[in-house]
Amino acid sequence: MEKDFYLQYAVVENKHWWFLGRRKIVEKVIQQLKLPVNAQILEAGCGTGGNLAMLSRYGNLSAMEIEEIACQIANDRKITTVKKGSLPDNIPFKGEYGLIVMLDVLEHIDDDIAALEALYSLLKPGGYLLITVPAFQFLWSRHDEINHHYRRYVKKTLQRVVIKAGYKLNYTRYFNFFLFPIVAIIRGFKKLLKIDDSNVNISGDLKIPAKPINKFLSYLFASERHLITWFNMPVGVSLLLLAHKPNQNSINELI
Repeated sequence: MEKDFYLQYAVVENKHWWFLGRRKIVEKVIQQLKLPVNAQILEAGCGTGGNLAMLSRYGNLSAMEIEEIACQIANDRKITTVKKGSLPDNIPFKGEYGLIVMLDVLEHIDDDIAALEALYSLLKPGGYLLITVPAFQFLWSRHDEINHHYRRYVKKTLQRVVIKAGYKLNYTRYFNFFLFPIVAIIRGFKKLLKIDDSNVNISGDLKIPAKPINKFLSYLFASERHLITWFNMPVGVSLLLLAHKPNQNSINELI
């Protein structure tokens, strides 16, 4: 992709309601982990680096990204050295991490189990894996196609691949619950009426709404951070999963 797209994407990551809301939800989950000050954290697939500043507040941060241009833009933020790499076979890091974060990355990878297994080898015993992915295949849209998604997940399918890769589950939650009915209705009507949105392009997909609307949607979406670890929402546009690498010295592991 062109550099102009990634420059635009970097701006969107900083301002768009969806990125702002997701970032606050993820941060709330990380806060509750109570990681040690010197925790080693890896973001696998950091894009243009919109989450780096937040993640760096919770430990020593490493990051990788498959696209060279995105790496350059992320490195311009001067938060950590972002290295070029990909899953499952080209990870530029070694060592043991206390937390690995994949934010809307797994759906871009053909062999999701192999990717999760590769990251498993980098986690220390007891270390956490935090994933977000798009939910429900019936919500598939032009958005998924232009972003080169392989799939959307439901709880069972995401849990299945994570468990198969060796992890123990902590919890799985749907989020973006409040806006789910609107998204489902809009996408459902488009399919029912056979509305052709093939002319929607990447640039159009990155548009930021008018400031009052963007602010309201950001507030509404981010408000779910107060619920996500306590309430099991029945549906959502996205899924969040927290898992960990079993501690082999512990007999009893909670799932």
